[in-house]
Amino acid sequence: MAEGEGEAGVSAMPLPPMQFVSQYTTENVSRGLAPPPPPPITDQYSMFGSDYQVDDQIIRPLESQGIRRLHPDKFDHKLELKKLNHSILVNFLDLLDILIKSPNTPRREEKIDDLNLLFIHMHHLINEYRPHQARETLRVMMEVQKRQRLETADRFQQHLDRVIDMLKQCVQSMPEDIGGASDSEDIKPDLEELNRQAGISQSKRDEDYGKDRLMCSIVDNIKS
Repeated sequence: MAEGEGEAGVSAMPLPPMQFVSQYTTENVSRGLAPPPPPPITDQYSMFGSDYQVDDQIIRPLESQGIRRLHPDKFDHKLELKKLNHSILVNFLDLLDILIKSPNTPRREEKIDDLNLLFIHMHHLINEYRPHQARETLRVMMEVQKRQRLETADRFQQHLDRVIDMLKQCVQSMPEDIGGASDSEDIKPDLEELNRQAGISQSKRDEDYGKDRLMCSIVDNIKS
């Protein structure tokens, strides 16, 4: 029972490298103590057991990988993929026949090598579609962004039209005699009235200031 529980608790994925994860805490990152990223590769690197150069083509020719080409330089991808699929099926059936009749013969290894070569060619032809797929994906993404921006512009225009209509309704609902008060002739008497009231207020403040000064002098004399 304990053995079964131990097997059930084992993760299918490897544990994270805690000796590196523990160095990238929030405190270390904020203080600049986290280790810097590794320098970029400038010459050669290994991926899935194969060596690559950084200046290699994205899709390398089969000849540069030491693989014999089975199709001509100019060909139809769809037709060649169908032919490869048919060849893989035939060679697989031949391999089954060999395994049944004489599994220890050298033909078995030959058929396995043939199948391996066919799968490599099929994988290579599919990879040659990757740039077209990336370009098509980018085109679709840009079309979606264009449609979203056009919809946003249309909604903005609708809101703008509604605001213009509301302003027009407000202007139409205003009384007509309000507009006459905006003439310069009507405003001028109001300005003169304001200036007159300002003069009266200033003279009144001067009179009050004189009375306050007189009272202060009287109080000073009483104290002395």
